[in-house]
Amino acid sequence: MEAVPREPAFEEESEAYTLFQRGLAFLRQQHPAQAAMLLARALRLEPGKNSIREALGRAEYAAGRFAEAAEHFAVIVAEAPDNDYAHYALGRSLLMLGRGGEAQAHLRLACALRPASALYREALARRG
Repeated sequence: MEAVPREPAFEEESEAYTLFQRGLAFLRQQHPAQAAMLLARALRLEPGKNSIREALGRAEYAAGRFAEAAEHFAVIVAEAPDNDYAHYALGRSLLMLGRGGEAQAHLRLACALRPASALYREALARRG
């Protein structure tokens, strides 16, 4: 899944930030299981940081753990209902779980929140 880069809002010298950065590096290197391990540790240290939760959701999705990914993206959607990427990623995760009706609702919301996104439109069209 393509991610929209977001800046973390925590201290750069913190352990959570270090774990977050190392997790992102593993994700970029296509090592999602290692990324998920580090990002889960970072999230335990900073449970309110959706930037960490989003990266963890991406890692879980890439590792094929769609239920875990959906849980992370659902938390983000609940806390930030205007987060278009979280709706998109939740929709994609739900599709992989065979929950097409729920997925379609989130993909539609992602498209409505960011109508210029070809990625979101293509995901909805493939579903539709």
